[in-house]
Amino acid sequence: MTPSNTENSNQFQVTFFFCSLYLIAIGLGGYKPCIKVFGADQFDGYDLRERKAKSSFFNWMFFGNCISILTTRLVSTYIQENLSWSIGFGITSVSMLLALSLFLLGTTSYRFSTERGGKKNPFSRISRVFMEALKNRRQPDFDDMADANETLLVQAHQSSKQFRFLDKAAVSCEMAEIEEAKAVLRLIPIWTSCVVYAIVYAQAPTFFTKQGATMNRSISPGLLVPAATLQSFINIAIGVFIPIYDRLLVPFARSITQNPSGITMLQRIGTGIFLSTLAIVIAALVETKKLQTAWDDELILMSVLWLVPQYVIYGVADVFTMVGLQEFFYDQVPCELRSVGMALNLSIYGAGNILSSIMVSVIDKITSQSGQTSWFDNDLTKLI
Repeated sequence: MTPSNTENSNQFQVTFFFCSLYLIAIGLGGYKPCIKVFGADQFDGYDLRERKAKSSFFNWMFFGNCISILTTRLVSTYIQENLSWSIGFGITSVSMLLALSLFLLGTTSYRFSTERGGKKNPFSRISRVFMEALKNRRQPDFDDMADANETLLVQAHQSSKQFRFLDKAAVSCEMAEIEEAKAVLRLIPIWTSCVVYAIVYAQAPTFFTKQGATMNRSISPGLLVPAATLQSFINIAIGVFIPIYDRLLVPFARSITQNPSGITMLQRIGTGIFLSTLAIVIAALVETKKLQTAWDDELILMSVLWLVPQYVIYGVADVFTMVGLQEFFYDQVPCELRSVGMALNLSIYGAGNILSSIMVSVIDKITSQSGQTSWFDNDLTKLI
């Protein structure tokens, strides 16, 4: 084969590879939000028993995802590294075909939501509320308008107290439509605050792995643990804790709070954010101890097993925050926008990873000026 043909072949392989990655991204973008919403829609939210089951659905779906990821890391990775990448990818492809076949077999028994079927498109409804509120922004306050209009007075009692500026759209919009717009608007502060959690979420496959790569990864003679393999502890922690949470903690909390989910979604999200903060604090303490050990004797390295606690706490935090966010973004939007709500939930992690990359790039550039050792140097003992 001539050099030009070889170059063209390599270029084709690279192009084909990136096109495959983009197709996977597009497929996941359509599949991930919709499958969770469709699964949750199989439960009747007006039936107390099914409402409890719906809350468990998000827990067990997350459990299944984590078991799959754990299996991939332990089995598929071994096959790809030791047998063949083709076999490894082939197994996953066949698995997806089997999953699609099972999904299609249940077509005749699925529930399909038909609520609000005769109403306008949800995007149109919500957009109209904002436009009408903007158009009526110079009108008197809604309470003053309600005093002079009996119909508006009835609507005023149905209106929530948040985002009262949207109530000015009540002149031409139904109160139910205004409440839908308020529900969507309430997602913004939750989305913004949870982006910080997503930045922390991005550290496990990056900095935690880099942290482990500079530690003693030998757990027995001749057996060296890959640093990335430690991420399996996150999935193990999730797999162990979800049954405990769903079968023990939720019933116990439910007996106290009378809430079908045990605790509210915001309480669940907040608990996870607290635990993720604790995991990062532990990671910082371990890193400090690791550098101090290297300062005392460069030949002595801390065992990589010191990282296990932060991975385990990280996994437990995911059970609270990730599942809580899924349920929250499903529950807080109009039924026709639930897939969009779930997509907004996934966008939190996309934004968090992007911001994490920007943060790392900026800090690396600032700390490596004037010949100094970057905070993200491969050998952090140079900082001592």
